[in-house]
Amino acid sequence: MTVVVMLLVGVVVILAGLVAVGLVIVLRTVRPLRRGGVRQAADVADPAFLAEKDRQEQSLAALRDAADEATSAVDAARAQATTARTEAAAAKAEATAARAEAQRVLAAAHTEADTILERAHRQAEQDAEQARLTARRTGEREIAMLTATAREQSADAERRQQRLDERERLLVEEAERLAERDRRISAAQVDLTGRETSLAGREQILAELEEDRRRELERIAGLTGDAARLELVEMIENQAKREAALLVRDIEAEARATADQRARHIVVDAIQRVASEQTAESVVSVLHLPSDEMKGRIIGREGRNIRAFESVTGVNLIIDDTPEAVLLSCFDPVRREIGRLTLEKLILDGRIHPHRIEEVFDLAKQEVERLCLRAAEDALVEVGITDLHPELVALLGRLRYRTSYGQNVLKHLVETAHIAGVMAAELGLDTTLIKRCAFLHDIGKALTHEVEGSHALIGADLARKYGEADEVVHAIEAHHNEVPPQTIEAVLTQASDACSGGRPGARRESLEVYVKRLERIEEIAGGKAGVEKVFAMQAGREIRVMVKPDDVDDIGAAVLARDVAKQIEEELTYPGQIRVTVVRESRVTEIAR
Repeated sequence: MTVVVMLLVGVVVILAGLVAVGLVIVLRTVRPLRRGGVRQAADVADPAFLAEKDRQEQSLAALRDAADEATSAVDAARAQATTARTEAAAAKAEATAARAEAQRVLAAAHTEADTILERAHRQAEQDAEQARLTARRTGEREIAMLTATAREQSADAERRQQRLDERERLLVEEAERLAERDRRISAAQVDLTGRETSLAGREQILAELEEDRRRELERIAGLTGDAARLELVEMIENQAKREAALLVRDIEAEARATADQRARHIVVDAIQRVASEQTAESVVSVLHLPSDEMKGRIIGREGRNIRAFESVTGVNLIIDDTPEAVLLSCFDPVRREIGRLTLEKLILDGRIHPHRIEEVFDLAKQEVERLCLRAAEDALVEVGITDLHPELVALLGRLRYRTSYGQNVLKHLVETAHIAGVMAAELGLDTTLIKRCAFLHDIGKALTHEVEGSHALIGADLARKYGEADEVVHAIEAHHNEVPPQTIEAVLTQASDACSGGRPGARRESLEVYVKRLERIEEIAGGKAGVEKVFAMQAGREIRVMVKPDDVDDIGAAVLARDVAKQIEEELTYPGQIRVTVVRESRVTEIAR
């Protein structure tokens, strides 16, 4: 409010100054006019004088207007100043009222504070009195507790002293008993020393008598001790072998009577329920061309196209005199299929040059990856396995183009899983776990062309890497006996693998391998003592061994059959099983005259 008043006062002062300046100008203008009134009257007809007079009158009129405006502004300023003084008076009145109210509130606060302090003093005195009473009662209780504790400690100390006295008495008695025992032990040691001396003499006499008896026995028998021992051992060994062969024959006969029929039923039922194809498709490595003219376009100018194709795909392209056909060669079946699809698309497109080869190769690679993934997913759905690591699924898809003796490996895995599941169901085992073991047992074949080692061990490492159970890992690494099978899952995996690979029409092998296996089987059987002739029958599935009846008896024939079968199992690899039959016959010929 004070600032507003000061502003208004300043405005009034400025306006007053302007009015004063206007009045001064008017007076200065009128005075010359009065002095030269006669001259003006005389020169009234002069035009310049008239013009000057009009200008002065206009100036005077403007000054009058300015004076009027200044007067109006002064009046407005006075009104505002009056309003400001009124508001200032009201503000002073409000301030006075507020000051009075503050004094009243302060007086009331002082009064209330005195009241609160008085109540606080009274409450503090009461609390202090109550605290003194509580402290007195607490002290009395603590004194009573300390007195009782002191009494208990005193009684405990007396009891401990009594126990120490009793223990000291017992120790004294124990020391006396130990001293008496030491005396008895000393007497016994003296007695034992005498007995040992007597026994040493008797042992020497017995040794001399034993040596005399042995020399007498050697003289009577005509043999030394070592020779008699060797003869006895040889006799016992022959007898043990004969008894063992008889026992083995009896056990085998009993096992065959109870197990052959059951095992045959399980295996035949499992194979029949699979209902798989007799032969699986193999990877195609020959691509037929629409015409021989296409060979020149594939080769390109100075061999540019074929070099680009082999560099991009990693597949060797063999173009020979075979009409309307080219051969693709590569150890990796997936890469070979990508190369085949690439070349097939290039031939259909007709544009064959290095840049186009790279584009078509990328498309073919993506297509093969999709086909592999789809094949793996279809196989998993068929087997009933859902929770498999994505990397294992991708590797399973690559087995779509992998074959083993002409049998597609992915279809072999599906077939093996079904056979293992049927066997597990017949035996009352966990079919899900055993089917998983059988389905993954050849997963290592997807990397055999990239990683060195047995596909069983490679597959076990892969399964272990991607979190498969220990039972699955062991079944994979033991299905070809790289590791001895220790679980029922591993044994059933071996059996289902043999059933899938050994059934008629499942696999094929080269003539050279087949002939070598037959020759080795005949060598193993023909190298045994007492063998006269060996015949391989049923494409190597059965061996007939003819023995000399004078050199081999019936028990020896059983031992020979077992030895031949065991050696064949250790040295050869073959699908299914091989039966070894030893034939011993005695012929007596007599001539009638």
